[in-house]
Amino acid sequence: MVGSARRFLILGLDGGTFDLLDPLMRAGELPFLSSLARRGFRAPLRSVYPAKTIPAWFSFATGQDPGELGIFGFTEPGEAPGRSRTVRSFRPVEAFWDRLSRVGVKVGVLNFPMAEGYPVHGFIVPGMFADGRATYPSGIRSEVRSAIGSEYPCELPLFRQAERGEWVAHATRDVAQRAQVAVALARRHRPDFLFALFRETDRVEHQLWGELSRPVNEIPADLLEFWRTIDRSCASVDEAFRAGGDRAVTLVISDHGHGPIESDFLTNRWLAEERLLVFRNESELARRRLLARMLLRAQRLPFGRRATRWLADYLRDSRHAQLAELVSSDSSFERVAPRIDWRKTVAFSYPVPEGIYLNPFNPDLTPERREEVVRDIRARLERFPEAHIEVFTPPELYQGRNLGHAPALLIRVDEMRTEPRMDFGYPNPLIRERPGFFYGSGTHRMDGILLGAGDGIPAGAVPASPTLLDLAPTILEGMGVAPSSRMVGRSFARDVGLAA
Repeated sequence: MVGSARRFLILGLDGGTFDLLDPLMRAGELPFLSSLARRGFRAPLRSVYPAKTIPAWFSFATGQDPGELGIFGFTEPGEAPGRSRTVRSFRPVEAFWDRLSRVGVKVGVLNFPMAEGYPVHGFIVPGMFADGRATYPSGIRSEVRSAIGSEYPCELPLFRQAERGEWVAHATRDVAQRAQVAVALARRHRPDFLFALFRETDRVEHQLWGELSRPVNEIPADLLEFWRTIDRSCASVDEAFRAGGDRAVTLVISDHGHGPIESDFLTNRWLAEERLLVFRNESELARRRLLARMLLRAQRLPFGRRATRWLADYLRDSRHAQLAELVSSDSSFERVAPRIDWRKTVAFSYPVPEGIYLNPFNPDLTPERREEVVRDIRARLERFPEAHIEVFTPPELYQGRNLGHAPALLIRVDEMRTEPRMDFGYPNPLIRERPGFFYGSGTHRMDGILLGAGDGIPAGAVPASPTLLDLAPTILEGMGVAPSSRMVGRSFARDVGLAA
């Protein structure tokens, strides 16, 4: 160890929000998380925008915002019209644990969303995009198997209402196994910095927000057990980490918050209505919209919502992909792209649903014309009468200037209570009454969670308006390592007693 010799454990609860945690903590269901807040501090943690898993966790890891990373979602534009590619790593940009590793700090990283591990002074077990790919070092994989008797858990499968109970049990089991792996590796390798992420919290909140947001005594027993498992898992990892040395600090963080979905804004439907997105032939989309209108009307009939929920389960079976594409087109941009008139289209929303991109294949969009178009689209969106739409240009959101893959505009609808979607196939751009075949009842919010306690942190310490970008410089300073000058955030180490 170097500098102050303070060790750091970071526990990530993807999508964690005090809107759910506070009632559970008051009810005594989360004793470990409650003890952190009591012994140290708690604060809302402001995310980056879009407040999505990949740009948010990558910004946390690097201390650089999406505008510097050039990463704004899970995917980025490809070379051909209507094509995209998955963003699988923040590299070659340096993570703050790389900086720690270079100065001799042993680090451990578990379940961070990236395709594969890479050399560090310590170990990396990748998550989300890993698909069984390499850990670093390679021998860590056998240690994982020894700890849990199987491979490291993958992402949860698609949710189907008919399999709700099994799916929640699967999520709970995965959380427990991730904790077992973290405990085993912490005890064996004794890292001085350890990051462990539980992605299941976000997945459960997306699908079952309506059940989780009830009064605590009305939350289903299996969901209460899921959150108790989260709390016990955090406690067990904390205990194993603290056994590895003195002067330890534990932070529990999330990449963004969560809240209910109230409605959906279909950005491409709006662009088509405004004649900014043009099709060669509208007849196929007209048929699809007629079917969608019938399905939406069915929601108002007795048992109609239950029937369309059954339909959604049925369509989630891969054997029914063609029928699913006919009914729900939220992922169909690439299929529809060949029917778009790319020489006439001005703008489209793909692959980041919060983004509006100007069409690079329209010969009339000169640089001067592009500026005029951006102003015009912004003005039209801000005048949209049925929802409150905030519109931003990338320089208004980001300090970084690596904006080659950035949308021309980013939108936030009804303070994120309305979710932007890339659909074409519905009658109107705004769907206020969400149909039963739109999966999920929760979506992201800007404010996540920050809980912290440990050596040097006084009870009741208050970090001043912390953001996700502030964490990297804070952790580095708390461990006695100088932050990189490229980091955007401000260290709040002094606010909470962590400054050397």
